[in-house]
Amino acid sequence: MGITERKEREKAEMRRRIVDAAIDMFVAEGYEKVSIRNIADKIEYSPATIYLYYKDKDELLYDVQAEAFQRLADHFRTHVVSEDPLERLHQLVMSYLDFAREYEELYDLMFIIKAPMNTVENEDKWDNGEDAFGQLRDTVGACVEKGLIRFTDHMIATLSVWAFAHGFISLNLRCRINIAELNEENIPIIMRQSVQHYLDTIKV
Repeated sequence: MGITERKEREKAEMRRRIVDAAIDMFVAEGYEKVSIRNIADKIEYSPATIYLYYKDKDELLYDVQAEAFQRLADHFRTHVVSEDPLERLHQLVMSYLDFAREYEELYDLMFIIKAPMNTVENEDKWDNGEDAFGQLRDTVGACVEKGLIRFTDHMIATLSVWAFAHGFISLNLRCRINIAELNEENIPIIMRQSVQHYLDTIKV
């Protein structure tokens, strides 16, 4: 291995250490409470070392977000296995709910707080969610192509399904479904039943 290749590998390994430490700390303590110095202390380097890789905490969070979205995409690949488009759509949406419930703090970093999006304000598009979103888009598109759901536009259908599921998840994450009429333990069941009802409604 040449000097250039070794340096590139060392850079990749250091970036990996920084991102892994940041994920652990953001999830455990919350994004706002964690500083670059805190992360540097965890990996036993100076803050100046981290600034060689990231100009600020928002840029670091963008890479953390990318890692989280890769986990979501891999989660889909594991749990969304049916060849039938409608059943595949059902599996994907339910696995989305399950992911959000199991990884609430990660979901918050991915979808709720604005900080990582500050990094892409001047870019043409946001790439982090492309893999996971592409799986949803392709699945919904197959349903539209086969006339299985009540949509004719692929993107409108995709955004509609995503928004419905994400809306429930966001309300729950921010404790907006904790109302007197509902038992907290029943909320995940009600969410799944509501999403299932939505999916049944859009079927032809």
